[in-house]
Amino acid sequence: MTLVEFLVPLRDGANRERVLGVMYYRQRYDGMDALTVEQIKDGLKRARVPKWKRINVADVLAKTGAYVDSPGRDGSRLLWKLTPSGADHVRDLLGLPGKDPEVEHDVGTLRATAAKVKDADVRGYVEEAITCLEVDALRASVVFLWVGAIRTIQSEMLTCNETALNTSLKKHDPNARHVTKLDHFAYAKDAAILNTAQDLGLLDKSERGTLGEALDLRNRCGHPGKYKPGVKKVSSFIEDVISTVFA
Repeated sequence: MTLVEFLVPLRDGANRERVLGVMYYRQRYDGMDALTVEQIKDGLKRARVPKWKRINVADVLAKTGAYVDSPGRDGSRLLWKLTPSGADHVRDLLGLPGKDPEVEHDVGTLRATAAKVKDADVRGYVEEAITCLEVDALRASVVFLWVGAIRTIQSEMLTCNETALNTSLKKHDPNARHVTKLDHFAYAKDAAILNTAQDLGLLDKSERGTLGEALDLRNRCGHPGKYKPGVKKVSSFIEDVISTVFA
């Protein structure tokens, strides 16, 4: 997730919230614990915040109270950093979980992805994946995001030649129904759908392999059992699905 994507929910907010958002992102994801006024302003520029040139960052910081503190100087320039209450404030503004940076990053990435999805059903699945992730329901998050991804692939397949689509689908899943609309894909296995998407040129071999691994995780998460994926496993799944399907 880029700084631009991270600040999208705050673009039309108060200057204080946007300044704090830049500080939070740079601290959390870039490892910059303290920033000068110039570095914060550069962040606003990079995030393409409207009228960033007019924002008096020094004045904003001076009026931000307990949300920021100054740990010292970088030469002649004063340094500023978020306090714990400032970080909590930004997380509250963006609805981010506070316990794990990786989960927090994934929530932000999924929010940015959902905002770009035009299909209301697919967007709903991605948003449900976000909700699950926020409450540590990792298996459910995997399942919901996969549903959104496979629905997106199915929609793309319907734009292809009907004969080619069904010939390939029957080859990979003889029990699949003849497909003329989205509902018909319910009778086909996801693995066959991925193979057909590759046959139709919608996925290359590498992308098919990546999504095949993602499907394996989805199946382990969606079927009864004791398997519980870790945060890093789910984070990798989210990255692969977004970069392959939603990018």
